[in-house]
Amino acid sequence: MGRILCVVNQKGGVGKTTTAVNLSAALAMSGKRALLLDMDPQCNATGSLGLEPTDGHAMIRSQPISDQIVETKMENLSMIRGSRTLQDVDRLAAAGESETGIVRDHLDSIIDTYDFVLIDCPPSVGPLTQTALSGSTEVLMPIQCEYFAMEGLTQLIQTIKKVIVATDGRLTFGGILLTMYDPYLELTREVDDEVRDFFGDIVFDCVVPRDVSLCEAPSHGKTVFEYAPRSRGAFAYTQLCMEVLERD
Repeated sequence: MGRILCVVNQKGGVGKTTTAVNLSAALAMSGKRALLLDMDPQCNATGSLGLEPTDGHAMIRSQPISDQIVETKMENLSMIRGSRTLQDVDRLAAAGESETGIVRDHLDSIIDTYDFVLIDCPPSVGPLTQTALSGSTEVLMPIQCEYFAMEGLTQLIQTIKKVIVATDGRLTFGGILLTMYDPYLELTREVDDEVRDFFGDIVFDCVVPRDVSLCEAPSHGKTVFEYAPRSRGAFAYTQLCMEVLERD
């Protein structure tokens, strides 16, 4: 059975989409069958792979989800594109029992086809994120190395705990990833120590550095591995991929 990783943080600009896109690419490059699901109405994950948003989100259609998956330029990497259509966003965000059930049922119908499904969520702890969490098996939280890194995490963790209870333990904590890491800044080291002291082994050993390649790659519709394969960012996500595989 495949693993469904929900990449989530209540704050924007912490490397959430960057992580979803490049981790899924790294997993695909390792030979794993990976699927990237864009649940963020901004559709940045979709654009990062050079694709256009869809007019109707696949996760709320009655048709088989397998018929709506598109292949990317990378071998082993498929995608379910995001939608900016307000009606789709409202239906997904409603997170009533019927909608949550649809999303989970769709994911369960393809879980044996892929080794990994990564879900890019909006920057919030709202109903849309909760819907994504309800269909996932693991949570991956990117945390930016800044002063307010821990702010709001209590609310996010409480939301995750509620979903864990509601899904009878289907959802687990997959890991916390430190992003935009600058070892020369004292603040970065302080946040690193604080996060690791508080969360312990759940924090990944690898960190994602500040790297302009990670910022530039999406504007070219490419992953960092396609855009700058020798960059620090590419190396970091390769390391993350190895740790994710080791935690299986």
